Amino acid sequence: MTNEQALTPAEYRALLTAALRESGHADTSRPTAHTLFMPDSHRTALYVDNVVVPGGRGVGKTFWYHTLLDERLRELAAAEYRINRLRRLKVHPGHGLDLKSELYPGPPALRALVEAKEDPYYIWYAVLLTALGQAELRELLEWRDKAAWVRANPGAAQRTLERADEEAHATKIVHLLLFDALEHLHPERAHADRLVVGILRLALEMRFGTRNIRLKVFIRPDMFESAQAAFADASKLSGYAAALEWTQTDLYGLMFHCLGNEDEDEPDLARRFREVTGGWEDEEAGTRHVPPMLLRNDASVQETLFGEIADPFMGGNYRKGKPYTWLPNHLMDGKGKTSPRSFLQALATAAEATRSANPAHDRALHHEAIRAGVQDASKRRVKEVGEDTPWVKLAIEPLVGCQVPIEEEDVLKLWRKADLPSMLAADAARYVQADRPEHVRTGPRHPDDLPRLIRELIDLGVMTEPRSDGRLDLPDVYRIAFGLGRRGGVPRPKA
Repeated sequence: MTNEQALTPAEYRALLTAALRESGHADTSRPTAHTLFMPDSHRTALYVDNVVVPGGRGVGKTFWYHTLLDERLRELAAAEYRINRLRRLKVHPGHGLDLKSELYPGPPALRALVEAKEDPYYIWYAVLLTALGQAELRELLEWRDKAAWVRANPGAAQRTLERADEEAHATKIVHLLLFDALEHLHPERAHADRLVVGILRLALEMRFGTRNIRLKVFIRPDMFESAQAAFADASKLSGYAAALEWTQTDLYGLMFHCLGNEDEDEPDLARRFREVTGGWEDEEAGTRHVPPMLLRNDASVQETLFGEIADPFMGGNYRKGKPYTWLPNHLMDGKGKTSPRSFLQALATAAEATRSANPAHDRALHHEAIRAGVQDASKRRVKEVGEDTPWVKLAIEPLVGCQVPIEEEDVLKLWRKADLPSMLAADAARYVQADRPEHVRTGPRHPDDLPRLIRELIDLGVMTEPRSDGRLDLPDVYRIAFGLGRRGGVPRPKA
């Protein structure tokens, strides 16, 4: 810390509000030089030979997809992560949320290809050859014709691939084809899974069959697991996978990075914050401010600074916990992972709640407002899991009003009373794959096997592993919004 005058609680509150305003829109807000934060734990995800990058909602898949597509941001990543190979890439989009019909098929085209029962492998092979400049494909406008050309001309397709690989090797560059937003491939999970299998088949071939052509697939863990169940060789890609995960120091490092780079609404407060904390480096002609390593990676330094922003305890004394550890711990899923999006959203809500209810408070964040932030983050997380795996809501609803931890037998009784197997089977039957009836849209694969259903919820992180006494639990990030209680825990929001 420097001797500069510290920010007042109201100023910290204003800076938090401005800096975290867009935290819930990471998928639509493009990364820029000043928003580019690079946690040490994400370095391996950018290795060119790591093909699969699994990550849940809000952990940064789309962020890194767009960063790698941007030459300027890619150079910043190459310098900070010391990955020189990132400077020798030709990067192409293979699929994403942007509508780029000349580069890859959009939703209507993909649906038409699925209805025509086109092999997904040929669809993505056509995307790759188009990126590599295959002349015949460039002349065709419709993706059904492109896929048909690849299927009908395997020799010409392979020669194009081999020639592009040789030229890339000679010039010491790598063609990198990126895939993101795979949950948007098709509205029915069964078809989306088949399309993902096609991508992974091609990725595997490029990884082992070429020297300088690679795919990088940003994917939800459950979709990768589904692909491995349907495509045995996909397990070979597990050795070339690097998950996007966030440590506690990563999360707070991200928050401090956001505060120091708030150059739009509160630039003076951001400048003063950098001066107070000291040690920041300016890059990109002052458009990017890099926090010092201690502020990024040292828990004790982070906790001291956060202690100036938030209340010292989550109640009247230390027994209630300290906000620095309490907040990320209460946002963890059942696997102990915290989404940075949930973390930043909780802080943004806490700042606004403090401003509304306790504007004269001697800290920027009141401890009750932090609890409100966790409640709000829980609602958002439950909404997300409802979009990704709708069956989870059906499974948890019979437990509403119960207290956790809860005995497994009590869970099974409530599920039997609600006739959950019939509810799940009816929901899943709408999406059964005609060629693989054991695979359904979002699971569970065994709706009539209730103990195995518990295991699926644990694997998703909605439940935790059984406690030492055998009882089951839900992490707060799901428990609160789903409407389950916990003695002494964060209360459910009032209706």
